[in-house]
Amino acid sequence: MNMLTVQNPGLYALIVDLGRFGHAAAGVPSSSALDAYACRALYHLTGNGDAPVIEAIGPGFSLHFDADVTFAITGARVKAFLGESFVRPWTAFRAKRGSVLHVREVTEGLRYYVGFSGTPGMARVMGSYATNLECGFGGLNGQPLKAGDAIVFDGVLEPDVKLIPGSLIPAMHPPHKLRVMEGPEAGYFAEESRRLFWEKGAQTLYTVSGLSNRTGIRLEGTPLLFGADVGKSIVSDGIVAGTVQIPGDGLPIIMLHERTIGGYARAAVIARADLDRLAHLAAGDFVIFERIGLEEAEALWKEKQSRLASFQVHSS
Repeated sequence: MNMLTVQNPGLYALIVDLGRFGHAAAGVPSSSALDAYACRALYHLTGNGDAPVIEAIGPGFSLHFDADVTFAITGARVKAFLGESFVRPWTAFRAKRGSVLHVREVTEGLRYYVGFSGTPGMARVMGSYATNLECGFGGLNGQPLKAGDAIVFDGVLEPDVKLIPGSLIPAMHPPHKLRVMEGPEAGYFAEESRRLFWEKGAQTLYTVSGLSNRTGIRLEGTPLLFGADVGKSIVSDGIVAGTVQIPGDGLPIIMLHERTIGGYARAAVIARADLDRLAHLAAGDFVIFERIGLEEAEALWKEKQSRLASFQVHSS
């Protein structure tokens, strides 16, 4: 049987893809890979577009291959080995039946992604393989991966071995500069806070809290002060990934891909071109917000799309 077995999930691992879309009105979030750029690079390397991949955090992650299959690791830079052979990140490798993949160290970034030329035999839920942990569906039984979990392949492709050139691999080290635009409630805050956060050319520094997870990234630093006679919450309204919400304590929370509505003031929205960087914000990292305008945000996204165009992605 063509399959692989999880020997060690590292600190955390689960099945993701590019996301579950079109159901936000029913409160169902996308639950997508936090680094979509890395996910698309995997599809290019494995020749297996739209397939589920593994999103993992931390050293110790290991898989046993019971099939000959091409695989690759993208996202965070890692020191990984197939048996005793070094596995270069962002490069396709051929694993032989009986071999073991082991990630020994993460050297830059936080989340890394492992994809395969075999298509795991999982059912799509609402059009996606992504794991929704709160609702308990998608992925492998709606849960994080654990030691002993077996992933069976319905079929295995044999793509040409290729790599992503270094010029297309983004930096993932701190400090993380995040370009932002004003959010709907940017005017809710005191003049001094608006000046520090929104003055042209201003750069606001925060530190990533250890309380962050796939739902949101909490930041520590100088709180934003609310203006006089302004409520510290709003009637729950729609949010997108990258929305910077400000709860009553004034410390920002960057929302990710597990919510469709929120009840805190939306001070800012991160430019779409910078969303993948959020996958690599680790506890203790420095974050710098830099204000930009809509035209600049659109130009940054077009530039990123040109890099994505170099990935030849084929749907399975």
